[in-house]
Amino acid sequence: MHPTIQRIQEVIASGDDTLIEGLLAEDVTFLPPTYWATWTGREPVAMLLGHVGKIFTEFRYRRILGEGKDWILEFQCKVGDLDAVGVDLLTLDDDGLIQKFEVAIRPYKTVKALREAMNARVMSDPRFLKHKDAVTRG
Repeated sequence: MHPTIQRIQEVIASGDDTLIEGLLAEDVTFLPPTYWATWTGREPVAMLLGHVGKIFTEFRYRRILGEGKDWILEFQCKVGDLDAVGVDLLTLDDDGLIQKFEVAIRPYKTVKALREAMNARVMSDPRFLKHKDAVTRG
């Protein structure tokens, strides 16, 4: 297994954006599961993933599939008292850093709860205002 994939399993649920940041390419793109948009840049993406790590509980990766630059990491977790299953779709760059990070989650009511929890967290994070120009809506 690629060392970055090994390491992401250790740090993603920690909510420690400084650890997450070290795994991301400078121009990483992040496609969240809660709305149709793309975030670009190491610092804003690490910030968002750090918040997610604090919202998810009982997080664990169930299956990991992939090789080379393309990986699928299936996870399960809770958002509040709601269960969720999802996948992280990761693409690594030539240096082994995460270039693209896309997330899909189900069921819908958990995605809605995640969106509400994320909005509450980022709106009280002064770093969010600094990075809100890092998002493009498709």
